[in-house]
Amino acid sequence: MPARPDRLGEQIRAELSLLLQRWARDPVLRLTTVTHVRLTRDLQHARVYFTVLGDATARRHAGRGLRRAASFLRGQLGRRLRFRHVPDLTFVYDDSLEREERIAQVLEELDLPPSEPDELPTQSGVGTPPPAPDDDPD
Repeated sequence: MPARPDRLGEQIRAELSLLLQRWARDPVLRLTTVTHVRLTRDLQHARVYFTVLGDATARRHAGRGLRRAASFLRGQLGRRLRFRHVPDLTFVYDDSLEREERIAQVLEELDLPPSEPDELPTQSGVGTPPPAPDDDPD
């Protein structure tokens, strides 16, 4: 992806985080963290990824609150960042942290013993190291 959408996305993420912490009236929105903003190449649309502390109810409540506050947030972004055109904001819950935790949990449940880096699995001679050149067999 080109550098400009990434750079502008990072500016939008930082400003939205600040706006939510300082100006949100809803306590659930104050507990919301903006994790990433992905802009389209034409900079017209921004997908805002967020997480929130709490359960599925808090997640739904935060998503609803963010959608309701989208026009206010867009106006504030326009004033603070001075964009020629402020992108439309679409809020998406970021479940990557939950997926990471689930993967870690599954790996922990497998409880595989740690293997030595030099140790290779042996299947019908595959992976066995060649014999070390010792003394002559004579």
